[in-house]
Amino acid sequence: MAALAPAGPGDAASAALDELSSNFTYWAPDAGNGSLSGEWYRRNQVHLFGVLLAILGNFIISISLNIQKYSHLQLAQQEHSRPYFKSMIWWGGVFLMAVGETGNFAAYGLAPITLIAPLGCMSVAGSAIISVMFLKENLRASDLLGMTLAFAGTYLLVNFAPNITQAVSARTVQYYIVGLQFLVYVILEMLIFCILLYFLKRKGMTHIVILLTLVALLASLTVISVKAVSGMITFSVTNKMQLTYPIFYIMFIIMIASCVFQVKFLNQATKLYNTTAVVPVNHVFFTTSAIIAGIVFYQEFRGAAFLTVFIYFFGCFLSFLGVFLVTRNREKEHLQQSYIDFGNIPGKQMLDKIQPDSNGLSYGTLPDGSDSTKSQSGEKKEV
Repeated sequence: MAALAPAGPGDAASAALDELSSNFTYWAPDAGNGSLSGEWYRRNQVHLFGVLLAILGNFIISISLNIQKYSHLQLAQQEHSRPYFKSMIWWGGVFLMAVGETGNFAAYGLAPITLIAPLGCMSVAGSAIISVMFLKENLRASDLLGMTLAFAGTYLLVNFAPNITQAVSARTVQYYIVGLQFLVYVILEMLIFCILLYFLKRKGMTHIVILLTLVALLASLTVISVKAVSGMITFSVTNKMQLTYPIFYIMFIIMIASCVFQVKFLNQATKLYNTTAVVPVNHVFFTTSAIIAGIVFYQEFRGAAFLTVFIYFFGCFLSFLGVFLVTRNREKEHLQQSYIDFGNIPGKQMLDKIQPDSNGLSYGTLPDGSDSTKSQSGEKKEV
């Protein structure tokens, strides 16, 4: 009986390739594979469940944001204000935020990155709907148009995302992480990151594009590691335990570290720029970075037809445009007036500014006698 030879590096690579090929499922375009056919839905049940989790998670996140906003507004109206973190309403919003992010995390383990990442537009559209219903904010024509475009883009994304089913195991992640295309991608990303960080720290350039590009570069590592961790947990539950492999904990550390630094740069951007500028730009940059990461690392567009790819990116464009329209000029509607309206005081029938314009030369100075005399006998406006 011949002795078995020990497996060499070539055998290990061959085993990884065999497992990788078994983890992919490509569906040939036949009569039953239309986007509305029963066969399409049967084969995409796992993907659709991931999409449902992502949409539900983003909707819960939009609810949590509005609850936290309501908490801040309620505290601002109190005579003796207290810290927001002592409000039970605010903590309720934080809890819902955690629930929504958990749904997004689970969705990455069930569906491709290129399908889940663009669904963040649902959070923006849902937040606009909830703010109109419960916070009594104005519903603008641009909001309706933006939500319509976001929903249309989501429909195209769900129907024309890559038809690829992949079971993410530890061996699959190990094979991808040492691939040539990913190594080139990481080197280019690190080079761009270091250049932007040099301009930010040494040159003091805090342009919104620089800050949010840093966020997007970190986001690509985040979505790669999130899908790896979530996929290995899912694989452990449905097939074989994967949590004993070191690559699981390496990806978990990358996930936590990249999230922390993302929040750091994103907070810096929100301090320097209005939310109406940060939200759409960050959504576009984050989604684009996540799609590129899914294409490069997990090879999610391998074997996809050109028309499918074109319609997919057109759906992304519609969702980007919808987010821009929903967030456009929204904060300008909530600016408070810099003067007191005499019409709100009983017995007064004239309207005047008792606080001068902050941009004028007289701001912060007391009026002289001539000004006071003029204000008593001068021009008055009828309400």
